[in-house]
Amino acid sequence: MSDPSGAKQRGLALQLRQSRRAWLFVTPVMVALAVVIGYPVFQALWMSFRKDAGIDPATGMFVEGGSAGFDNYTHWLLQQCNSLMGTVSCPTGTLGSQFWAAVGVTLFFTVVTVTIEATLGLGMAMVMGKTFRGRALLRAAVLIPWAIPTAVTARLWEFMFQYDGVVNRVLGTEILWTSDVWASRFAVIVADVWKTTPFMALLILAGLQVIPNDVYEAAKVDGASAWQRFVHITLPLLKPALLVAVLFRTMDALRMYDLPAIMTGANPATSTLSILVVDQVRQGPNSAAALSTITFVLVFAIAFLLVRVLGANAVRTQEEQRKAN
Repeated sequence: MSDPSGAKQRGLALQLRQSRRAWLFVTPVMVALAVVIGYPVFQALWMSFRKDAGIDPATGMFVEGGSAGFDNYTHWLLQQCNSLMGTVSCPTGTLGSQFWAAVGVTLFFTVVTVTIEATLGLGMAMVMGKTFRGRALLRAAVLIPWAIPTAVTARLWEFMFQYDGVVNRVLGTEILWTSDVWASRFAVIVADVWKTTPFMALLILAGLQVIPNDVYEAAKVDGASAWQRFVHITLPLLKPALLVAVLFRTMDALRMYDLPAIMTGANPATSTLSILVVDQVRQGPNSAAALSTITFVLVFAIAFLLVRVLGANAVRTQEEQRKAN
């Protein structure tokens, strides 16, 4: 007869060897991630609590820096600047006074572009999901804007939105698309939608491909119209893919830099948090580290909320689909 206790011990020994082997493969990756990701994060945190080299407001002498406490954070969050007269509100036009405006512009671009791109991407995915001649060519053509580098896209649309560019000539207008407040924002939104909608369409199309045709055929037999099939079949079954597409695109939009920076230059109306960080690096890296930390916390908080809300809904939707089948 076999020894149950011996078999159990051999099983535990096998599991232990497999666990050790797994750690041998995982440990180098974790060490590499700690060096590549962890070190810059902690370095930025340390820098954010240091003063930038400059004129000391109390003595009027040039100092190398030192401990700043939370001054770099209050500089941005409370818009407080140091001067020879002490701590005062940052004058209009300085980078410190642009923080909350940059937050508003970043969130505005994110909400508007993601909403438009999700809507257009859904429509494009529905068309590309049909069976017709030339479908492969259409899919390849749709992905071209997404494949073009962002800097090239920004320069292309900048030429089109110039005062004597194509847009003004076609519309017969004299709008300053790159300097006017709302015109410049509209121009950035148009360029971003043109470039990134194919990405949304690609993710949504992947979700459409897994919906079985039998479901649509059964709905047609029951007399369901095209709109009823879209509302009661396509949208519910497409929700997981649509939520993932919205989540990915939102994270990408929150760090928007290239398009507004190249298209509109130093226009404060289109200055996002990423642009503000880069501008501050030229004036003081420690204060820029505090701003980048604040930006990271903001993006992380939004990502956490979206994952908790949208991610939970996506998982629940998939479970409901499996139960229904």
